Amino acid sequence: MMDFFNSITFVHPGMFWLLLVIPLLVTYYIFRHNYGTAEVILPSPYATGQMPKSSYKNYLRHVLFGLRMLVVGLLVVIIAKPQSSMSWKNITTEGIDIVIAQDISGSMLSTDFNPNRIGAAKRVDSMFINARADDKIGLVIFSGQAFTQCPLTTDHAVIKNLLSQIHTGMVEDGTAIGDGLATAVSRLKDDNSTKSKVIVLLTDGVNNMGSVAPLTAAGIAKAFGVRVYTIGVGTMGKAMTPDAIMPNGQYHYSLQDVEIDEALLKQIADMTGGKYFRATDNESLKKIYSEIDKMEKSKITEKDFTDRAEEFLPFAIAACALLLLELLLKNSLFRTVP
Repeated sequence: MMDFFNSITFVHPGMFWLLLVIPLLVTYYIFRHNYGTAEVILPSPYATGQMPKSSYKNYLRHVLFGLRMLVVGLLVVIIAKPQSSMSWKNITTEGIDIVIAQDISGSMLSTDFNPNRIGAAKRVDSMFINARADDKIGLVIFSGQAFTQCPLTTDHAVIKNLLSQIHTGMVEDGTAIGDGLATAVSRLKDDNSTKSKVIVLLTDGVNNMGSVAPLTAAGIAKAFGVRVYTIGVGTMGKAMTPDAIMPNGQYHYSLQDVEIDEALLKQIADMTGGKYFRATDNESLKKIYSEIDKMEKSKITEKDFTDRAEEFLPFAIAACALLLLELLLKNSLFRTVP
């Protein structure tokens, strides 16, 4: 019942000013009954004993007037034209297929990022995945070779769990950018459920291994309509980078030049309609992923629907019922009341 009244709106709300007539009628009614009755002069004070005592009906007769005022109020509501409205939205989403191609070569342990490049990359990868609720996301990792860590999925908890498990040394060391890109394209090319396909490729080096040339892989991506955003990770100048593994299993670090093939990464992005970014620290890497997220928003279409229905009938029925009740009481219970 409350939901019904909460959904009611009025086409002519200004008509409610007519309700001011009710207090005027009440005032007139009180004045007429208190001051408009005739005075009766009795011949003797003892004659009052012969007058009939006031019946309870004399007091209840005011109920008739109350019913009439309720009817007036309901008529005003009907004139204001009550309507109920139901509104809803038809929302359609067009998700995007995204594959994150993550470099896990030994140089990703360089400490110019906190705690290192691969740790920073995994952190922003996870944040990026959280922001893409409507998208299918996959994960490809590459070093000297490339393989799929997680195929396209909408189960983001699974991909985040697999992302947390990646580390350097999972495959032969090296930087096979072409293989990583080609593997990522292979995960996207056969999925026709979405129109938009994107690869985010992150690396900190120069292509030096693999069986597929990076530009060949970029050409394949372009042929399948895959957009590639490339990210070069590394500070400008030199960084503490692992160069050997000591007998105790720990890495030995030395200050080395940061070498990123930015020209190649730009060319890959340009060929496929993407964009190249350079991340020099944690904050810039975070901003890059945020920018990619904004550029690759899912298509959302919202249509508003409103259904309005005339709701005067319940008020009209109530008014008729009150009029009938007044008529019934007037001709039965209050028939003999003057």
